[in-house]
Amino acid sequence: MPSRILSRRDLDFLLYEWLDAPALTCRARFADHNRETFDAVLDLCEQLATEHFAPHNKKADQNEPHFDGTAVHIIPEVKVALKAFADAGLLAAGQDYEHGGMQLPCLIEKAGFAWFKGANVGTSAYPFLTIGNANTLLKCGTPQQIERFVKPMLAGRFFGTMCLSEPQAGSSLSDITTRADTQSDGSYRLRGNKMWISGGEHELSENIVHLVLAKVPGPDGKLIPGVKGISLFIVPKKLVNDDGTLGERNDVVLAGLNHKMGYRGTTNCLLNFGEGKFQPGGQPGAVGYLVGTLHQGLAAMFHMMNEARIGVGLGAVMLGYTGYLHALDYARNRPQGRHPANKDPQQAQVPIVEHTDVKRMLLAQKAYVEGGLALTLYCAKLVDEERTADDAHAREQATLLLDILTPIAKSWPSQWCLEANSLAIQVHGGYGYTREYDVEQFYRDNRLNPIHEGTHGIQGLDLLGRKVVMRQGAALALLSGKVAATIAKASDTSLSPLSTALQTRWQRMQQVTGLLHAAGDLNKTLANASLYLEAFGHLVVSWIWLEQALVALNKQGSDADFYAGKLQACHWFFRWELPKVDAQFDLLASIDTTTLDMQDSWF
Repeated sequence: MPSRILSRRDLDFLLYEWLDAPALTCRARFADHNRETFDAVLDLCEQLATEHFAPHNKKADQNEPHFDGTAVHIIPEVKVALKAFADAGLLAAGQDYEHGGMQLPCLIEKAGFAWFKGANVGTSAYPFLTIGNANTLLKCGTPQQIERFVKPMLAGRFFGTMCLSEPQAGSSLSDITTRADTQSDGSYRLRGNKMWISGGEHELSENIVHLVLAKVPGPDGKLIPGVKGISLFIVPKKLVNDDGTLGERNDVVLAGLNHKMGYRGTTNCLLNFGEGKFQPGGQPGAVGYLVGTLHQGLAAMFHMMNEARIGVGLGAVMLGYTGYLHALDYARNRPQGRHPANKDPQQAQVPIVEHTDVKRMLLAQKAYVEGGLALTLYCAKLVDEERTADDAHAREQATLLLDILTPIAKSWPSQWCLEANSLAIQVHGGYGYTREYDVEQFYRDNRLNPIHEGTHGIQGLDLLGRKVVMRQGAALALLSGKVAATIAKASDTSLSPLSTALQTRWQRMQQVTGLLHAAGDLNKTLANASLYLEAFGHLVVSWIWLEQALVALNKQGSDADFYAGKLQACHWFFRWELPKVDAQFDLLASIDTTTLDMQDSWF
């Protein structure tokens, strides 16, 4: 029976027919790999996800972690699954050999990890947060910090978190108040509260390594206002001795668990740092170690945040993808009704996949999730280009493309693959709204992703306010060149009408971008940034679909139906979704201030 987590055929198409993953093996870092080793990793991920992660997805949702005042209790299947993941070496899959890694391309690593996100997003959050934490320390940490904290994380002994938000600050990191005071031995003592910390407390690992944003006071003893005073610290749950053994408990305490509508298998915590319940070294205050340069904490943390944003996009895609496959399977096996032209009650009912409106809902899901998966894997390949391309110019171009596409890769799947989940529920009819069927959980899980790692509003401000104009528009110009090349290639084929439709809208987007930045008032320029993000995202995914269609065009043989499905989904997106941007760009071009002018007292 085909997997209902992810289509391996689609994954192979993206990796081997479109993105040409084997070409990466010509580079020194990946020279030990080939198509066979890549397939072996993908096979392993599919097997582990299917056998160890998927079976307890619903159980973890129905039996979420609970705190008894002393310890957090989690169903045992979670720890078993995470041990299998760690034992397979997957925590270090993309790392150097010297760190116990496989030196896999990011493209293959993320393709493999897609299986786990689709199988059980709650359990998979623990290792993926840990990988992001370890990657940040590998970039910014000292050799001692890597030895003491990163290696145990990559071995699966320690898990990691990221601690940014605070109850009073939310996304406004300039307003955090967690304080870090310098100690005579070069360490720091932290005091403050951190909110919404995924994986912040559990008994799944020997230790938890928190990466914490805090402010070191200035000479006057006061916290430095704004983001300039923020530094990044390692704050372990348990201190680690020089020989690598665990020491005493650090002054980090769980104040309570947050109970969200989804991701219920992942502990989500309010943590108190330095409240004095534990007194390492005989005094209160959570012991922390500076990462990187003082007052450059936000820049260091952005390594993890940007990686997490693409990870959130991939997770959103996979929740939409597994929902689509569940809906497709249901539609093929659920007989109900007859065609409008044949109402004879003596005739057998037809599977609902034959009804036009069900086809509409399934085709929409296919277009959203396969487009979203292609986008996130394209970004993963850009990471490989950024790290290993043959010359500095190519690496710089990959960085620019990644910069401008990251807000899209995070937000577009979080919006539209969530819509795929909504449609999957509808395909199931009344059954889809019950807890007995998986699709309602997929929707609840995915509904968290529009807020994970920055809301749509924040991503829109980043895209319109910074990314499209940074370096005199260099990133937008580079992306425009990539899109133009695809349009030119398609213009000589039967896809020419699609290429013309995309070219017209892309030119309009560039024009509207100029109008918005010529408004003379930043509040007006950015007032409708979320709408700009949505329209821009639809253009990018249209381009991604045109890329896929060019590969699928004129393919015959035993896979003819697969390629025909790709072409049909592309045509659907261009007919049903791309035209939506016309009204959006009209509104943006008018510099509409309806929402900006709204007053609190008018609500």
